[in-house]
Amino acid sequence: MTSAISLFSPVEADLCLLADNLKNLVGARHPILRAAAEHLFGAGGKRIRPAIVLLLSRATMPEDAITPRHRRLAEITEMIHTASLVHDDVVDESAVRRGAPTVHSRFGNRIAVLAGDFLFAQSSWYLANLDNLAVVKLLSQVIMDLAEGEIRQGLNQFDTGLSIAAYLEKSYYKTASLIANSSKAAGVLSGVSEELVEQLYGYGRNLGLAFQIVDDILDFTGSTEVLGKPACSDLRSGNLTAPVLYALEEKPYLAKVIEREFAEDDDLDQAVALIHDSNGIERSRQLASTHVQKAIKCLGDLPPSESRQALFDLSQYVLRRLH
Repeated sequence: MTSAISLFSPVEADLCLLADNLKNLVGARHPILRAAAEHLFGAGGKRIRPAIVLLLSRATMPEDAITPRHRRLAEITEMIHTASLVHDDVVDESAVRRGAPTVHSRFGNRIAVLAGDFLFAQSSWYLANLDNLAVVKLLSQVIMDLAEGEIRQGLNQFDTGLSIAAYLEKSYYKTASLIANSSKAAGVLSGVSEELVEQLYGYGRNLGLAFQIVDDILDFTGSTEVLGKPACSDLRSGNLTAPVLYALEEKPYLAKVIEREFAEDDDLDQAVALIHDSNGIERSRQLASTHVQKAIKCLGDLPPSESRQALFDLSQYVLRRLH
């Protein structure tokens, strides 16, 4: 299967520059914070979010070189994403991320929380220095949305009455908001029309939702090695995702098992079996496909280019992760 990284050839050089710049941008004065940052940015993530920003920047400026402000936006996007992962891992008590020890398991909770706060603060400072109020508002909204998403997830643990609409809203806050608003910000920096700016937002929003839905399917169908974390970890913690919510419509007993928070020895295994025995995974796959098609439609007004093709291919790749 084609990897995400191989799709980014139009911005490969840009991403190499970004990787170098991230470590320099953080430049934490305290050795432990610096070590935490080195650990984070050396963890070998796919850099999907900054790649989308860079591809959209090139796709909206096909005749011109992208500006330093576009590059800085991509860096800020990755810093915000990384900060959110550090805090998520503390909340979820995750020992491993991408197959490597998390910051809190390596440095302790206190340092992990401070490292996440530090990255959010640094990203905000660099954001302010872009001197573009519209972009500042877009990315500041993302930071609020990330907190909102985490709070909603915490409040809705083991809630079998959660609707698909509420799940999608939480998924927007936790995952899609950053991709949607950074995509929109790339268009703002390129000076494209208001109509196209909204299309770029729609691309990021729908791609982000599809990506989260696919991640939630893989939590039931992927191996621990592929996921980089224990399989079914969301269900175990009471975070009910699309496959579970759809399965609940078919399997009434599943609600009882979840509502007692897997108190009995084989409850979790029973729940997983019920989900696999339902149409929950297939319906979730269809939901992800719907959002991918919406994302692709939003690319229609971009002029043909290698970067636009890469954005199209990335949309298709999201679904191919399931095969």
